[in-house]
This record gives sequence, C-alpha cells and structure tokens, in this order.
Amino acid sequence: MTKQTFIRGTMMLIIAGMITRLLGFLNRIILARLMGEEGVGLYMMALPSLFLLITITQIGLPIAISKRVAEANAKNDPYKIKQIISLSFLIIACTSIIFTLSMLFFAPFIANHLLTDNRTLYPLYFISFAVPFIAISSIIKGYFQGMKNMKPQSYSIVIEQIIRISVVYFLIKVLIPYGVEFAAAGAVISVVIGEIASCTYLFIIFKRNKIIPVRKQFFTFLKNSTTTRKQMMSIAIPNTGSRLISSFANFLEPIVVAQSLALAGFQSKEATKQYGELTGYAMPLLFLPTFITNSLSIALIPFISEAIAHNDYKQVHNRIHQAIRISFASGALATIVLSLFSIPILTYMYETSNASRYIILMAPFFLLLYIQAPLQSALYGLDLAKQAMWNSFIGSTFKFIVLFLLASNAAIGIMGVAIAISASVVLVTLLHLAVLYKEIKFKLSLLDLIKMTLLIGITTISGLIFKNTMHGFEANIFIFICVLLALTVIYVCLLIILKFITKAELKQIPFLQQFIK
Repeated sequence: MTKQTFIRGTMMLIIAGMITRLLGFLNRIILARLMGEEGVGLYMMALPSLFLLITITQIGLPIAISKRVAEANAKNDPYKIKQIISLSFLIIACTSIIFTLSMLFFAPFIANHLLTDNRTLYPLYFISFAVPFIAISSIIKGYFQGMKNMKPQSYSIVIEQIIRISVVYFLIKVLIPYGVEFAAAGAVISVVIGEIASCTYLFIIFKRNKIIPVRKQFFTFLKNSTTTRKQMMSIAIPNTGSRLISSFANFLEPIVVAQSLALAGFQSKEATKQYGELTGYAMPLLFLPTFITNSLSIALIPFISEAIAHNDYKQVHNRIHQAIRISFASGALATIVLSLFSIPILTYMYETSNASRYIILMAPFFLLLYIQAPLQSALYGLDLAKQAMWNSFIGSTFKFIVLFLLASNAAIGIMGVAIAISASVVLVTLLHLAVLYKEIKFKLSLLDLIKMTLLIGITTISGLIFKNTMHGFEANIFIFICVLLALTVIYVCLLIILKFITKAELKQIPFLQQFIK
C-alpha cells in the first residue's frame, strides 16, 4: 500500500481540500442566489442536526481507528488491524440503524419546538439518510489515515463535492416554486447524493487495498478483541464526548440564538435572516483556511502515534511545531485579507456586504482557531483525548453563557453571537496549549511569537497601503484580484524569509522537487 511522508500526505489533503472548498463556495453562492438569506438560514439551521447525528453514530471511532491502526502498522501486526476494522464496522452498523430511525421519529419535534420554524422539517427528514453512508466512509478513511495513505480520502472528498454541486442547482430550481423550505430540502438531498458517491468510491478502494480479508473469520476475530475494544474505547469515548459537545453545541446554537433574539424583541424571520448572514455568509469565509489545518490534523495523528510507539518524544515536539507553523501561515493571510477587504469580497460573492461587520470582529480571533485543530489532534495522538473533551466542554459552556447574555440584549443582538463564538475559540485553544505544556512541556518559543508578529504586521501594513492607493478595486474585480495577488506575493516572500516553510519541507512537495536543490 502507498504511504506518504507527513508533508506529502498533508499536501494531498490540502489540494483536495482546496478544490472542495472552492466548489463549496460555488455551492454556497448557488444557495444564496437561488434561495436568498431566508432559505440559507433554513438550510444552516437544519445542518447542525446532521453534525450531531454523525457524532453520536461514529462514537469517536475514526480518530481511534487512525491512531490504533498506525500503532499496529508500526509494529507490523496485520491481525490487530483486522480486529480494529471488524469491530468498527459492527459498531457502526448498529449505531447507524438506531440513530437514523431516531432522527426520523424526532424530526417534527425538533423543527416545531426546538428550531421554532416548522419549515425545517423536510431538510431534517432528508438529513437522516446521509448518516449511514457518512459513517461507513469514516471507518474506511480512518483505516487509510492509519496506514499513512491519504490518497483515497483526498479523492473521495473531491468526488463528494463534484456530485453535490452537480445536482444542487437542478434540485433547487425544481423545488423552489413549491416554497423555500422545499428548496432547502433539495440542498440537503444534494448532500445525501454526494455522500453516497463518496462512500461507494471509498468502499471499492478499500476492497482493493486492504492488507488482510475482513470478512474471513469475522466473528472469531470479534470474540478475541477484548483488549482491542478497550484500547479503541479509551480514545473513542473521550473523542465522542468532545465531538458530541461540539456537535450538540452546534445543534443548540440556532435554538439558543432564536430564543435569545426573541427575548431581545426580534421577529422569527428577522432572526433567521441575521443568523443566515452570520453562518451562511461570514462563517464560511472565516473557516476558509481550515481545509489546510484540518488536513494537517488528519495527517498528524498517525505520525504522532508512530512516534509514541517508538518513545520518540523529540519527534512528537517537532511534528507539533511543524503543524502549528504551517497552520498559522495558512490562516494569517486569510485573517488579514478578510479584515481589510471583507466588503468587496462579500459584494463580489453574494451581492451583499451585510455580513462584513461579523468578519471584521471575528477574523483576528480566528487566528487561534487555525492552530486549534492540530493541537487537538496532538492531544489525541498522545492519548490525551479526555483532556481535549473537557476543554471542549468548558469552551462550549462559556460560549453559551456569553451568547445568551449578549444576544438577548436588544442593543447587541446578533453581534453577541459573533462575540461568543470568538471568545470560545480563544479559550479552547489556550486550554489545549496548557495541557500540552503540562503533559510534555510543549510551548511556543519567543522566536516563534516574534516571527508570527512580524508576519502579520508587515503584511497588514502592505495591505493598508494597497487599500489606500489602489482606487477602484471595489467596482473592478480585475484590480481587486491584482491587489490580492500582490499582497499574496509579499506574504509568501515573508514566509520564506522568516522560515515558516523550510527548504526540506518544500522538497517533499512533488511538483516543487525539480526546482529545489
């Protein structure tokens, strides 16, 4: 089976993530222009239910599979790998049936009483059918991650997005005459179809590349898997807790927002519209760099797990430092661009700049979000999933307290939601860093902090100069693209000068090898 180095595997995921993120933005533009803010609001209010459902269905297995498969592979133990995969498929089969049926049963209650908008009922119904396919895909992805083969996952996420965007326009156009709630349901159906295509591809590749037959003596392996089950659950249960907290928080967020804004005197339609602006327009832009940080996080776990299996803590420190450097480098440019140019970006993309106030407020704090995912993966790789879970719990609790106190105030309103999300991001990231320092004495050096400050400072000054001297970019997209390209060139030069990306790392990127000696 093909294996990749940390950088090479990460680059595959980054390239795939970049493609899917661009397709995802195209998908959101289609949703925004065909359904409007109200339709996007319905879609976004229903979507957290899917994330919650997936979390409780997976029960933290993907991370556990990746780590335990990596350890077994480092020790050349294929029978252990078979136990891990067999046990995981059995668990996923049971949980998928239970929670899919539960969602179908409780959808009317969730739509009418929790989300306070019965138009979310049809999107909630169709969300249920995506669950089994996403769950099966996650098992196979975890296996390939543990084997340090990122190609199948990279291809699968591209396939999923291509299929989704191929059908979403057609479905919305067909269903929009029946009402905006049916159009939102069409957008959810496109998600289901995309996941079916992705799962089918992964299953075919898994059958071709597995190192040992899974079906042969399936139940015999399950009977002898007590130790393996305990090892899996030691990661899966805390990881489930952490993801459940995050997913449940995402599920509760639109409910608390709706109730808080109602207390502040906002009507249901106005609250849905404002929440749609924040989560449908601003948040996707703020989350744009996370396709890089998530790729790093996925690739980081098996490499840290392998280093731990060999008691190589120096390598653990090096990997975490490497992930933070690249994550910060990927997020800093986005933070600067969004802070300075949010109005023209939103106008060009959505033909409205109403969400710019959220972006300007939140962008600086989201710098810490971009390094949060690699830090959390490092905790999982170090068998510190329980600590990561408690950090997530503290952050989510803090977010809802701040959200309710601020959003229920008529003078603050929806901006209270933006402040609460930002405050939670900062708190959780600092807690992750504190745990890593306590357990393995990991910390960011003063030199790293100076480099980060210089990178942001010099690029921001350059951006302000372009903004104040290059007139007309608000109305001329060609001028605006030239401004962004010039700022990007300056930024990349600073990355090289400040050694955020080293020559050794660049050599591991296939298409750059021939240019670097």
